[in-house]
Amino acid sequence: MNTPPIKMLNTVYLVGGAVRDMLLNKDSVDKDYVVVGSTSKQMMELGFKPIGKDFPVFLHPKTKEEYALARTERKTGPGYTGFAVDASEGVTLEEDLARRDLTINSMAMNVDGDIIDPYNGQHDLKNKILKHTTNAFSEDPLRVLRLARFRARYGYDWSIHTSTSDLVKQIKQSGELDFLVAERVWKETEKALLEDNPQLYFETLNELGVLQSLFPELFDMHDIPQPAVYHPEGDVFKHTMLVLKRAADLDYGLETRFAALTHDFGKAINFKELGHLRGHELRGVAVVESFCERLRIPNKLKNLAKLTSELHLKCHKIAELKPNTLQKMLIVQLNALKNPRLFNQFIDACQCDAQGRGPTLVNKPYPSAEQARFIVSKLAKLDAKKIVSDAQKKGRTGSELGDALRIAQIECIKQAKILFTET
Repeated sequence: MNTPPIKMLNTVYLVGGAVRDMLLNKDSVDKDYVVVGSTSKQMMELGFKPIGKDFPVFLHPKTKEEYALARTERKTGPGYTGFAVDASEGVTLEEDLARRDLTINSMAMNVDGDIIDPYNGQHDLKNKILKHTTNAFSEDPLRVLRLARFRARYGYDWSIHTSTSDLVKQIKQSGELDFLVAERVWKETEKALLEDNPQLYFETLNELGVLQSLFPELFDMHDIPQPAVYHPEGDVFKHTMLVLKRAADLDYGLETRFAALTHDFGKAINFKELGHLRGHELRGVAVVESFCERLRIPNKLKNLAKLTSELHLKCHKIAELKPNTLQKMLIVQLNALKNPRLFNQFIDACQCDAQGRGPTLVNKPYPSAEQARFIVSKLAKLDAKKIVSDAQKKGRTGSELGDALRIAQIECIKQAKILFTET
């Protein structure tokens, strides 16, 4: 760690993720510092800008990095706002580190590069163990999700310490999970979806016994059977996790990963109410809508997820669809010509669904993607203005102009399908 540029500042330590990442030989985007033995007044006199509402955090006047006064927290009520904070000069570094979530995040480094590790984070890092630092872990239920997210980041060869698993059970029994704010749950989930193994986030929450409380739509997928000929991997939950993993392996973005996660939300409710999976695509749209409203998920994710739920089986059968059905799907529902990003994200999500079905199918070609993009490329070359102009010259008006364009698009799709088959 470089010596802090402001010499009058009291003892400063680099803390948390930056120390952990350095020991893992990984780059760290953010660097956080803890200042021991100072006050808010002293920090501001040195030019630091206060930004913390609940506890004293400051931005360095030049580097804009975050410096926080060493602090302790005492639980005073339910939820993440129910804390009394002590950031007085007498708070020690060890006391500050004690309130952090995991031992691997509870290390510090001084200006000489020495590691301060009172809770054996280096041992757990070496042995790939996720373990809570102290019982303060239980005071913020969001840490249960953070625990699962770190496992999604590091992979299956990391384990959760049994004492931490036991503590999660206590958190669940205490009812603290009920006080989680939707925005915090989604923010943690969003980060998890972008990890290398996003499926491990949900699998870990399931192993910890909290998936049903946090994401009942996913929990309900367990033991929902699927035809073995199409789904050798097993039930809907296993399939969904494979689809999500495929999206991550192909390095698709957040929207596609979310659509992969939610594309089969209709299967559980369909099977439980009707005893079969037929029609689950449309049933899933309402479940996705409810899920997104509950967690306040952005519309750009919700819209793609709803379309993927409704249309993914049609995408798989593009070669069999009639031109008029394809015109409705590509032009009306997916708006492929005006919103190519949405269209491509949809196709990517459908590919993940087709390939997320066990090791024998993961690399199976997905010709529907190539055919869909080929058809859209031909549609893009249609001169819509000329088609409408020609219709007007023939005396057509109003809705007749739209019909003329639709008929031309259907004919274009018909010819594109023939052309694609021949090439």
